[in-house]
Amino acid sequence: MQTDGLFDLQVNGYAGVDFNDEAITPDQVDVALEALLTAGVTGCLPTVITAHPHKLDARLRALDAAVTASRLGHSMVPGYHLEGPFLNASAGYDGCHPPEAMIDPDAELVFRLEEPLVRPILLVTLAPERLGAVDAVKRLTKAGKTVSMGHSAAGFATVRAAANAGMTLSTHLGNGLPQQLPKLENALLAQLAESRLKASLIADGHHMSPEALEALVSIKGKENCILVTDAVVAAGSEPGSYRFAGMDIQLDERGTVLQPGQSNLAGSALGLDKAVRNVCAWSIATPQEAARMASVQARAAIASALKHHGIRLDAGQVSWNSGLEPSVQVRGCTSA
Repeated sequence: MQTDGLFDLQVNGYAGVDFNDEAITPDQVDVALEALLTAGVTGCLPTVITAHPHKLDARLRALDAAVTASRLGHSMVPGYHLEGPFLNASAGYDGCHPPEAMIDPDAELVFRLEEPLVRPILLVTLAPERLGAVDAVKRLTKAGKTVSMGHSAAGFATVRAAANAGMTLSTHLGNGLPQQLPKLENALLAQLAESRLKASLIADGHHMSPEALEALVSIKGKENCILVTDAVVAAGSEPGSYRFAGMDIQLDERGTVLQPGQSNLAGSALGLDKAVRNVCAWSIATPQEAARMASVQARAAIASALKHHGIRLDAGQVSWNSGLEPSVQVRGCTSA
């Protein structure tokens, strides 16, 4: 089977490299991107998570400088994903993001963070119930950002208002939520009901069970679902202790990433090729459908943002063997 190269909309780090590290180097970026290539990923949005504005500025400047000076950044990284700080700070919704750094959505802050960068912020995840969120969605969309909903308690009316304003995506649907929700009036059902929102999903078996994932895909429709990893520094690495965005995390033998002493997940150790294999093994999609969810449909989710910034992506090609293991060729770079 041959498909377009995979594209990861949400990757916080990989192969021992943390994209949120203010000391990140071009060589480290290439280590992560080389490892992503071996997983069939020919493009991605390095993702920076919630922090105070001065920290976000430092992290994005460092990341952008390292990507710009790297060997593979020019062909694999069209821009960035800012996940926060405009999220719901309530327990359960905050995930591993620091709630003390969360603020109301502020389009001007995004523009200030982006101004010194070579590459644009293409995707912004926010909670639409926060003060000023709908106006921020309008301004960010007009400025060429894809705006996504995540770590949010928004109900039906608020989700509808955000979609009216230009929001088009749900970030890791089914996650960034507390274990207990109101029976019917909740953010998960509100997002499932909004047909204008595509859904990104983490198919690692830890963020949700295969049965739950199958239900979400069935309700949304395969053509409206996108596979992402939410990978962190521990992805593609051995079990052990790591630092991610200034916090301690632990990758255990099961492949689960946690903060020590806490039960909530802190990203994943998933490779996007493994996500494709998982949804096939769980009989949720065919290999062709699964690959589209991780490639064509992922790029389509940010198509308007790419067009706004005049960015054209070379998807490259992936050949898959009978075990659904990928071999990649992209812009003269080969990895198998």
